[in-house]
Amino acid sequence: MTLDFNAFMHAFVTLLVIMDPFGGLPVFMTLTRDYPEERAKHSANRATRVSLILLTLFVFVGERILTFFSISMFSFQVGGGLILLSLGLLYVLGVTLGDDKDYSKDIVIPMATPLIAGPGAITAIIILVSQYGFWVPLVAMLLNLFIYWLAMYYARYIKKFLGEQGLEIMSRVMGLLLVALAIEMIRTAWIELL
Repeated sequence: MTLDFNAFMHAFVTLLVIMDPFGGLPVFMTLTRDYPEERAKHSANRATRVSLILLTLFVFVGERILTFFSISMFSFQVGGGLILLSLGLLYVLGVTLGDDKDYSKDIVIPMATPLIAGPGAITAIIILVSQYGFWVPLVAMLLNLFIYWLAMYYARYIKKFLGEQGLEIMSRVMGLLLVALAIEMIRTAWIELL
C-alpha cells in the first residue's frame, strides 16, 4: 500500500483544521481543571479511544450510510461545507454555543463527541473517503487523533508554553482556514455538478 503524499497532506491538513486541537485544548483544560494530573491524562486516553472508534466507523461505512438514506455526495458536500463554514465563523469570531451541563464526573462525551469526532470531522472523513478511498483518510485521521491526544495529555505544559493568548490566536487562525476549506468544499461540489 502506497500513499499519495499530496492526497495525504490534503486529508491531514483538512482534518487538522477541522478537529482543531488548539481550539479543543482550552475546553479540555476547563473540563479537567479540578482533576489531578493522572485523572486528566486518563480522560485524554478515553476521549481519544471513543473518537477513534467513531471516526473509524465513518471511514468504512460513511458512504454506505449516505447511500442508505439516498443522499447524494453533492448534497452532503454542500451541507457539510455549510456546517464547516458555520464552525469556522464561530472560531474566528470567538463565539461559543456551549451548554451549562456539568461534566465534572466524566468529560468523554463533550470531548470525544462533538468536539473531536464532531459533525465537521465526520463530514470531512466521508468526503475524503469519496475522493481518496479508505487508506489516505484513515492514516490522516489516526495522525490527527495522535496529535489531539498529545495536546490533551500534555495540556498543562502546552498552556504554560503558549499561554492563553497563544492558544486563542492558534484557534482563530484554524477558524480562518476552516472557513476557506468550507468555501472550497462548496465550490468543488458545484463545479463537479456542472
